[in-house]
Amino acid sequence: MNKIVDRKDVTKLSVLLSATYMISYMTRINFGAIISEMENATQFSRTLLSMSVTGCFAFYGTGQIVSGICGDRFSPKKLVALGLMVSSAMNILVTLCKSPYQMLIVWSINGFAQAFMWPPLVRIMSSLLSKEDYTKVSVSVIRASSFGTIAVYLLSPVVISFFGWKQVFVFCATAGFIMLVLWCSSSLRCDTVYKKKSVADSRADNKVLFRPFMVCIMLAIILQGMLRDGVTTWMPSYINETYNISSKICILSGVILPVFSIICIQATSILYKNKFTNPIKCASVLFGAGAVSAVMLFITTGNIAPLSILFLAILTGSMHGVNMMLITMLPPYFEKHGNVSTVSGVLNSCTYVGSAISTYGIALLSEKLGWNFTLLSWIGIALSGTMICILATKPWNRFINND
Repeated sequence: MNKIVDRKDVTKLSVLLSATYMISYMTRINFGAIISEMENATQFSRTLLSMSVTGCFAFYGTGQIVSGICGDRFSPKKLVALGLMVSSAMNILVTLCKSPYQMLIVWSINGFAQAFMWPPLVRIMSSLLSKEDYTKVSVSVIRASSFGTIAVYLLSPVVISFFGWKQVFVFCATAGFIMLVLWCSSSLRCDTVYKKKSVADSRADNKVLFRPFMVCIMLAIILQGMLRDGVTTWMPSYINETYNISSKICILSGVILPVFSIICIQATSILYKNKFTNPIKCASVLFGAGAVSAVMLFITTGNIAPLSILFLAILTGSMHGVNMMLITMLPPYFEKHGNVSTVSGVLNSCTYVGSAISTYGIALLSEKLGWNFTLLSWIGIALSGTMICILATKPWNRFINND
């Protein structure tokens, strides 16, 4: 299919995809953002509530594989519309739940629906955009997820103060339904990519996913997901318990994390273009930066709240950079294999394997062993990610040069 070359059309596509991804984030991360307030309001334990976030991550990760395969075979526009519709409905339904187990079921369905966003979006971008435009637009789309996070963390305390925690989900659901209408009425036309498969699509080679260096990359992505989403989810609780700050203020402090993620995503893009053109090598540097920030967090914890928030922001921001390298920049290399969406789905699913492990694991560790031990585990995860990426750098080079 011919690539989009008109700059106005590229900009329009960028705005549409970015807005869609931003709203999808709002309808997914809102539960984790207000979980400390829900804990206080419902009297459900942290561990019971965290099951819903873990279920969301687990089903999101599983759904990524299904979505990835579907994204190479069916209309991405319809897949995204389906995801938006179901996710918005689940945001309404979760407010009617009477127990944490009902929440678990509803939010797990939401996680599966959310999976039908990213792989189709990657397929759209790789099919319609040049390599240079793909990088620019994908950075904008990833940035949009941070803006969605900022919106949730800024608006949630206000909505909770006036209306209660349930209205946070109602607000996000409303935004989701509005975006669904805009998406369905858009002039995005890319279905011909799926109706008329290319030669590469007809002989998609998924065996490449089982090569040793790809297994290493998947493991690194799991570790990145453990830090990025686990730390983001439990940061308000950490601040609340360590510094005795109210839960509403702690939720509001979460705005710092996505602000830093925007900065880190932009810095990563510049670093990738000008210094490390190998995405795996760039990821190893970012893992290293995350390890340093985790060490500083451990050393200074309990002293000054803003300093802890700063190191948390650098840690999660670094992981957003790793995510951009390993989830966004790698799939286009597989276009010749005809499985861009499948690879994107599989790699992104690894993120949420890590997210599911850490969301429940951090709750368990912090309750049983305290926050100091939990912070030590973050240092170990970041260092492990650094070493794995270093080991995978040369094999990746051989793959892209010899394939």
